[in-house]
Amino acid sequence: MSTQKPVRRITAPQIANRKGAEPIVSLTSYHAHTAAIVDKYADFILVGDSLGMVMHGMESTVGVSLDLMIMHGKAVVRGTQRALVVVDMPFGTYEESPSEAFRNAARVMKETQCGAVKLEGGRRMAETIRFLTERGVPVMAHIGLTPQSVNIMGGFKTQGRDEATWAMHEDDAKAVTEAGAFAIVLEGMVEPLAAKITKQISIPTIGIGASAECDGQILVLEDMLGLNPVPPKFVKVYGSLGGQIEAAVKAYSDEVKTRSFPTEKEVYR
Repeated sequence: MSTQKPVRRITAPQIANRKGAEPIVSLTSYHAHTAAIVDKYADFILVGDSLGMVMHGMESTVGVSLDLMIMHGKAVVRGTQRALVVVDMPFGTYEESPSEAFRNAARVMKETQCGAVKLEGGRRMAETIRFLTERGVPVMAHIGLTPQSVNIMGGFKTQGRDEATWAMHEDDAKAVTEAGAFAIVLEGMVEPLAAKITKQISIPTIGIGASAECDGQILVLEDMLGLNPVPPKFVKVYGSLGGQIEAAVKAYSDEVKTRSFPTEKEVYR
């Protein structure tokens, strides 16, 4: 009989309690085998709607469906044991009304067994965040550069370059905090604004292009592994998998063409 203690998943309240403590580590993941690797090191894993661009070649995240998010969410949960799994609510599944948001968020949590959902928007989504959290759905908020609003923003533009806009972002952060979000992603935001918001609110800030002043960091896994040929400015590339994959595929192609693969070791007798 095994005496090894079962691994317990990190919960949304535990992430919330990390405010001002040890920095929170997060990465995206979209499938079971990469999630199993990330699970050893990340406090939470985001099944981001960025999968539309990274995995499916879409130009933005707008075209991602709820079914697609659920499919990838299931895979990530199956591949992990420890990290909190957060699943993005895709565009068009939560904006219409709090009741629509609850219906879709409940489906995501029931079908994927994830521990929380994430949705974009500040003050405009505060009522919805409150509605969800009061009904048992942990919510991570997301302000600053919000990719689902790319058509309104006119592209992926850094937020806060004009100090006159800072109050708007600060109000967004305060509104989602008061509504019950357990953490908030700050994306594409100038450093002094991200630092100011981090000091002002009681929940952790998770930066992506928002400086080390945040309580934690998140990156898209494929970006930091070097699979994106033109990564955003805020990405530090920690690996070179793009080149390694191409070299491996070329070596395989060459060996097939010269009939040097398969060898005796790969053949059944």
